[in-house]
Amino acid sequence: MSARAASGRTGRWKERLPAVAAAAGLVLAWHLLVVLLEIPQFIAPGPLDVAATFVERGPILWRNFWPTFFEAVAGFALGNSIAIILAVVFVHSRLAERAFYPIAVFVNTIPILAIAPILVLLLGNGYAPKIVIAALICFFPTLVNMVRGLNAISPQLGELMRVLSASQREILFKVRLQASLPYLFAALKIASTTCVIGAIVGEWIGSNYGLGSLIIEATYNFRSPLLYATVFLGAGLAVMFFTITALVERLVLRWPTAAQ
Repeated sequence: MSARAASGRTGRWKERLPAVAAAAGLVLAWHLLVVLLEIPQFIAPGPLDVAATFVERGPILWRNFWPTFFEAVAGFALGNSIAIILAVVFVHSRLAERAFYPIAVFVNTIPILAIAPILVLLLGNGYAPKIVIAALICFFPTLVNMVRGLNAISPQLGELMRVLSASQREILFKVRLQASLPYLFAALKIASTTCVIGAIVGEWIGSNYGLGSLIIEATYNFRSPLLYATVFLGAGLAVMFFTITALVERLVLRWPTAAQ
């Protein structure tokens, strides 16, 4: 291993050290608080109780993890795909933007907990309503950012493309999409966490599987260690999605975009 590579790894670990130390401190404070105040386990379990639950209840946790994982991934793909397509349509048709953008804003203002029962009634109790809820919660931030990104080309660059007689298709693929990438990934990083929230919320409404259903079951039966373990597993899923999105962004945005 070269000295430069070793130095780079050391630098990365130094950057991560404050976050690791802060997390360890919070876990230690949690443990001391539960022990010193003698809080009953059914109210607030300690970190050791939660860790033991991951071992003892591992099969139950993972059996409910995979449906939520599938719903979140499917909702992420569906919601963001529709948002990107609509953003392209809006950029090329002001009439479509004036007609449908207010509707998108209106749908976004409806609380997701109010939409969830309606979707369950319309689509049944399977995967479909959970995927649609996850898609809805991802949709609007990506639409807003993508519209802004597609319009982020400089006037000089737009004028140059017109002078060169570039078609709308060429401008879209060679200029607009490249200019929109920073805006798109900013929205995707938000959607990568909210899609998990959408899937879990969907599972709260009449579902017998998934992390959301397990949260409800553990809450009503005062199984606090299982409740905490389920919440941490859901949070870990969201962090994993965010990390993957950030890594893809780092790979795609290695060079300056057309707007930069």
